[in-house]
Amino acid sequence: MKAKLRLFLLLPFFALSLMTSCQDEVVDISTTEESETITANSELAVLIEATSAKDGSMDNIIDRASCLTVELPVTVSVHGLEITIDSTEDYKIIVALFKEFDYEYSDLKIMFPITVTSSDFTEIVIESKAELIELAQECRGDNEEDDDIECIDFQYPISFSVYDTQFQVIDDVVIEGDRALYKFMHTVKEGGVIASLNFPVTMILYDGSTVEINNNLALRNVMREAKNACDEDDDNDYGDHDFTKERLDNLLQTCPWVVHEFERNEDDLREKYQEYAIVFKAENVVQVRTRGGDTLTGTWSTRVSDNGALIKLEFDTLVDFSLEWFVYDLEYGRIKLYQAGGNRVILKKNCEIVFDYTKERIENYLQECFWRIERLYVEGVDNEKEYIGTPLKFYAENVVKLRINGELMEGTYQVTEVDAGFMLQIAFEGRPNLNLEWLITFLEPGLIKLENANNKMVLKRHCPELDDDVKYIDALLIIGDWEVAKYQEGEVDKTSNYGDYTINFMVTGRVKATDLEANVINGSWLAYRNDALFMGMRFEETAPFAVLNHRWRIKEVSTTRIELKDFSASGAVERILVLEKKN
Repeated sequence: MKAKLRLFLLLPFFALSLMTSCQDEVVDISTTEESETITANSELAVLIEATSAKDGSMDNIIDRASCLTVELPVTVSVHGLEITIDSTEDYKIIVALFKEFDYEYSDLKIMFPITVTSSDFTEIVIESKAELIELAQECRGDNEEDDDIECIDFQYPISFSVYDTQFQVIDDVVIEGDRALYKFMHTVKEGGVIASLNFPVTMILYDGSTVEINNNLALRNVMREAKNACDEDDDNDYGDHDFTKERLDNLLQTCPWVVHEFERNEDDLREKYQEYAIVFKAENVVQVRTRGGDTLTGTWSTRVSDNGALIKLEFDTLVDFSLEWFVYDLEYGRIKLYQAGGNRVILKKNCEIVFDYTKERIENYLQECFWRIERLYVEGVDNEKEYIGTPLKFYAENVVKLRINGELMEGTYQVTEVDAGFMLQIAFEGRPNLNLEWLITFLEPGLIKLENANNKMVLKRHCPELDDDVKYIDALLIIGDWEVAKYQEGEVDKTSNYGDYTINFMVTGRVKATDLEANVINGSWLAYRNDALFMGMRFEETAPFAVLNHRWRIKEVSTTRIELKDFSASGAVERILVLEKKN
């Protein structure tokens, strides 16, 4: 599902033709009312708090308690072998030792003191095993239903409006994670504040899919449904004993699986095998498709032993895959496989992969929508910024067009089948970084990855006519004159650099900035969705607009104002750009 914008003002132009079709979803237009507040001790408040509670089940192999989480690093010994656990991935070392040598929990010793965090995020220092056992007894037992909800999560950040007793907004609180949400909801439940959740919000379900929520009732219902929708794995075993052979077989055959990580004999082969696609078929036939498009066929079988479930793969040529693998972690949408000797595989389910594609299927796929150049590395140099706001459109008869500053540049393309798979050749005059023969290494709805020698390109599908939010933003921007109401880099306000300019966005994808002397700086723009909503702008390399060449995250929209932000890799706001409609 797509994330929608929260709009605070009624639209004066509902009749715009760009907003009258494709009612797959509708942009919400609302003001907060008293009925949308979250009341103390309401069912919704309880459900939100339970969803944000800290889940302690992932480290049950250490503490045997689903309501406690051991803070890392922690040192343990297994049958005399001392191990320092630095990350949750290191639990696999303990799992491997237990499975390989039939060790039991009694063979594991914890080096105290340790710190544990309870489900309400309280941190407690534990000095001995006796203290840990006593505290663990306060948790629900093995596989007993507990209070936390693990089958659904919020996609952060989210925000709440806080009100006074007359329901006037006095503050907005931004929540970045479960701990902050749990603490905030505890305050709401105790009657400490009056608050409402700012919709829409995106919820992440247990299988990795998402759903958009636009009011309290819908949120309560989806959280109710999710409470018991998956196996929360609150048991203390470590071998996935609860997976039968039939269940495992059915799961493997539901969809293709993509290699995410791969280690063989302690060698990291991720770069070699990442994005290989695997499909488990009936009659124990398994096929692996390489990034180059080659398909290798082998056999597969499963069994469940006292130590857990196993998958056996056999290939004549793909020897790294040929092994009987323990299923040491089986989640919705992900399988982790292990075997002694430093062998590990992580597979992710991807039901959208077309496993058997042809030249005609690729051509039809290319012609469905526009394509954004998301990544472009040529000879190690990042060329991606050159194509911000300039999508490609593939047509029949081998014609491809690139939209730059509102003008369509025409070129040609050709899909050909080669021994390694399929090639996409693009030819544009004056565009040497595109004019290459690209091997199609990965293809699924919405995404194409291309490679050759030292060059890589990633294309993402852009279908604005199917997205009501993008259509709304497009319709909003092309009406009237705009100005930079705020541009801030870190703590430095540079808004004054833009005071003499009027900005116009055109339906063709051209954007122009005009100063008081009628001098024009041209550029391209594109509103699009990539999980969240973004606006890409690419101006000529002319001050002061060259610094605005970026893919900006759209954070807030009204009929007269759009707020854009640039985030660092850690999630911190580095720049803010606010556009407002001129009077």
